[in-house]
Amino acid sequence: MVSALDAAQARAWVDGFIAAIEERHGELGDLDRRSGDGDFGSNLRSAARRMTANLAGAPATAGGPFAAVSEAFMATGGTSGPLLGMWFRALAKAGADRDAIALPDLATAVADGVAAIQRLGGAQVGDKTMLDAFVPASDALAARAAGGDVGAALAAAAEAAAAGADATADLAARRGRASYVGDAARGVPDPGATAVAMLFDCGARAAGAPPTSKETNA
Repeated sequence: MVSALDAAQARAWVDGFIAAIEERHGELGDLDRRSGDGDFGSNLRSAARRMTANLAGAPATAGGPFAAVSEAFMATGGTSGPLLGMWFRALAKAGADRDAIALPDLATAVADGVAAIQRLGGAQVGDKTMLDAFVPASDALAARAAGGDVGAALAAAAEAAAAGADATADLAARRGRASYVGDAARGVPDPGATAVAMLFDCGARAAGAPPTSKETNA
């Protein structure tokens, strides 16, 4: 049992996320076109390219890769960029000057990042936003934080995030661009929540867990 996310796993998480964005940005952009203004996929891809550039100078600590991602998102357009930047900043802080982030500290950092998104964005679960995946993922991680295996904990978080993202298809958006189209967005999963599910699946894989069934079939 491995009870911490080490620097190599943190880097693998970020590298996996970059690769997933490159592979699926078109899909995410299509979801956004059906429920918003269509720029989410392209903004994510722009952020991914900034991540790659930032990683070249990132410190070899557990928090270094997350700091590179945070800075990339902070420099990205759209509503989601700064919010995701704040989330990754919490992980970067947890791993600053450390070789590994203990699972309880990782769970706390994830929760702190989610709280920052809620505070800054003003959304809640049920509003059809990224929080519909982030909150259940955070809760699942926290439930396994004490004495657990980091790979299994992140796998549980990934499963919860995927279920939360799927459930957004049945919701009427109350925040963001999708709220402007009302019921026209029903049946369309939220692209932000879908990206969060993808993010946690990458984390689970980096920590040694198998991919979630949803991501396997994606």
